[in-house]
Amino acid sequence: MHFAWRLLASCTILITGCSVANIATKSPVSEPVAATANTPVKGMARGGQQPIQGAFIYMYAAGMSAYGGPSVSLLNSNTGNVPDGNGNYYVTTDTNGVFTIAADDYSCTGGQQVYLYSAGGNPQVGGGDNSAAGLMAVLGQCGTGSSFSGLPATVQMDEVTTVAAAYALAGFATDATHISGSNSTLAATGMANAAMNAANLANLGTGLALTTTPAGNGTVPQSEINTLANILAACINTTGPGSSGCTTLFSNAKNGSTEPTDTATAAINIAHNPAVSVTPLWNLSTSTAPFQPSLTSSAPNDWTIAVSYTGGGLNSPVPVAIDASGNVWIGNTATGANSVSELSPVGATISGSPFSGGGIVDPYSIAIDKFGDVWTANITPDSLSELSSTGTPVSTSAGYTGGGLNAPYAIAFDQLGDVWVVNNVGSSLSEFSSAGLPITGSSGYTGGGISNDPVSLAIDASGDIWVTDSITLGALSEFNSTGLDAGSPISPSAGFTGGGLNDPWGLAIDASGNVWAANSGSGADSISKFGSSGSPISSSTGYTGGGLNIPEGIAIDGAGNVWVVNRASTQFEPPYPDSSISEFSSSGTAISPSTGYQAGLNISLRIAVDGSGNVWVSNATLNTVTEFVGAGAPVVTPIVANLLTPYSSHAVNKP
Repeated sequence: MHFAWRLLASCTILITGCSVANIATKSPVSEPVAATANTPVKGMARGGQQPIQGAFIYMYAAGMSAYGGPSVSLLNSNTGNVPDGNGNYYVTTDTNGVFTIAADDYSCTGGQQVYLYSAGGNPQVGGGDNSAAGLMAVLGQCGTGSSFSGLPATVQMDEVTTVAAAYALAGFATDATHISGSNSTLAATGMANAAMNAANLANLGTGLALTTTPAGNGTVPQSEINTLANILAACINTTGPGSSGCTTLFSNAKNGSTEPTDTATAAINIAHNPAVSVTPLWNLSTSTAPFQPSLTSSAPNDWTIAVSYTGGGLNSPVPVAIDASGNVWIGNTATGANSVSELSPVGATISGSPFSGGGIVDPYSIAIDKFGDVWTANITPDSLSELSSTGTPVSTSAGYTGGGLNAPYAIAFDQLGDVWVVNNVGSSLSEFSSAGLPITGSSGYTGGGISNDPVSLAIDASGDIWVTDSITLGALSEFNSTGLDAGSPISPSAGFTGGGLNDPWGLAIDASGNVWAANSGSGADSISKFGSSGSPISSSTGYTGGGLNIPEGIAIDGAGNVWVVNRASTQFEPPYPDSSISEFSSSGTAISPSTGYQAGLNISLRIAVDGSGNVWVSNATLNTVTEFVGAGAPVVTPIVANLLTPYSSHAVNKP
């Protein structure tokens, strides 16, 4: 993952030493402390299971100045805390790695997302201070009166909590002291959700990687997290930056061409570039490394961290949409399911899920309107359904009908709140008001190249409607959405062609108005890019590589990178090969490896990016949803919210 703001930052804007036992035997669980005003924070910093003596412990809040901007130092000089060369105060650890931040040592503002950063110190392996040692731990949201809820009596800072923090906050981070979002409500929501995600990966009271999320319905890749922690420990438990553990880590965990100078920043860089130097990094983790179990038989496919969630009524889940709060809505397409499921931003099942009623039958597509209501397009009964943000039916038991609906496959909203639907069998577009009243007649809008099996649509910043025509040689259609010309085609009678279009399915529009399509035709395995005028930008073969394998769903993240989910199978009966996801830069260069990013996905058809930069994928045959933690750049959610502000006012789709 290469963020545009990260790459432009310069111009504009982590075991060696002794063999040790599994750390699990050395980390007693501490009971959570209830929130009170001015909560004192006590903790311990360790490299592997070795206490780090004399480490500088900083308390930071994520900034809200600009993406990747500086964090905010929270410690003060009330009790003689020491300032560093930048004027930021810190406390130090004792010979046992223990530190205490007294209640009056800091102040934070309610709503700030707070984390600890440990810099340097002596890991006590015989080499003195190690300036390359960097650890992180996410404390979470500051409450009233500089208080925190649910903190353990002793916060364990180690390589595992560092990995958890690095991945959870990756969408906002440049390095360990530059973690920030923009000054907006949506960005604050995304940041809060990201901070909560760290608790899905590691336990602050033990410093250990979890196997199951706290809500009980998510499977965490513990062995992979432990392996990443061991990689960091290979540098921390050494004599310093000149050791082989540190030089190997830093040379293989770069930000572009820039090497990190500490292990916390190295972890962030790995989260940003999960396909880079996988084997050299894996070689740093040994079978005797402190965090076990780990990946010992072979290097992983990539370093993405993916959590798989069950429950909530998931039943052949296909469409995925994210609301303004970061909640994940999924349509269940199994025969008789007739429902949608809702998960929280950290994958917990929302009370009442699954939700049904309002005419939901076979909800093959799902979208969130600007009021937070959830809409589905129901293929079999040719209808639309609407639920409130709490899952209460708004539409009648028959749903909204008429308007030329004929096997409605995809649904989206324009700036005015009108509902647009592409009809697969009818080869047409239908338009409904926000109240569910049909605007189109019984035939819908036709022409402009819609001729055979249209499957997807997207709406650009000017309000124009774009549609993929999937079975012919491949075409894109464009329609007006407003004024006297509403519903009239802009594209020629054959549609816009070229650019490698071949049975295009998924469709997405980036912040510059470019139109992207995923081509799943026989042998195609490509994506196409068109300009806002309909001219192809990609070549006649499209953009290839990155593990594309019968690509279907497509989404754009806040840095303009393109995410594609690969079905990887032409059949819908077992055996199925595993699906994967692919990532491309805005210029069409593959970022993901030749196998794509893998996480045991299966018949995965749709993909979405949330306001924290997490990438979500549904698995139809597994009845699960998978979250790739911090893999992308944060976006505005729901998608329609992007249309309420002109593209010219923001460089990328970031809140």
